[in-house]
Amino acid sequence: MTRRPANAARPRRADADVHVHGGARADGRLHVAVVDARGRPRPASGLDRWLSALAGRRVCGAVTVALVSDARVRALNRRFRHVHGTTDVLSFPTSSQEGLAPSSSGAGRYLGDIVIAEGVARRQAQQLGHSWATEERILALHGLLHLIGYDHDSPSDDGAMARIERTWRRRGGLPNGLIDRVDAHAPTRAVAHTARGARPLTRRRRGPTDRVAKRRKTGGGPPEQ
Repeated sequence: MTRRPANAARPRRADADVHVHGGARADGRLHVAVVDARGRPRPASGLDRWLSALAGRRVCGAVTVALVSDARVRALNRRFRHVHGTTDVLSFPTSSQEGLAPSSSGAGRYLGDIVIAEGVARRQAQQLGHSWATEERILALHGLLHLIGYDHDSPSDDGAMARIERTWRRRGGLPNGLIDRVDAHAPTRAVAHTARGARPLTRRRRGPTDRVAKRRKTGGGPPEQ
């Protein structure tokens, strides 16, 4: 699943593993950019429109989804989490205050980056018998929930992330969510992780951790309904 790197040194931009630039628009909606490891737009797959529509007015701001090689994710894991291996998705929130419902002014902000290992994701899709497009949506949804403050690894979560993921994936027409899937049969060794605070995609970055959010602020994150 998703994890963020923790207590890592703040890297210079020249050391970045992925390069993109993102910004938020003040219209009270979620804006999604889908890019490759060099920040170039990927051919339209509908992921950006799907994720934005799914979030609706529940999430305000902008995110970048980077589809990169397994080797790039291994490098991120090694650098920020000191873990040798590849996972399917990493989330890099911009701050400890993942937030989210639109403000009264409708202003948005950059929420962070979601990095998907394309090779791992394609293998998982094949093993599970669904399309690549379905798998990237499952992973992107999980990563987004981490960006807005949910953390299934936190003792205080009490199943909240699994419940919101279940609700949203049904709303988005997905066959399952990542948490339920991993709990049920863990089809591969890869599990989504969130890298705490680091941003490998842009200049402003912090070191990743094993948790997407150490705690969810009261009232933070989208409602469960």
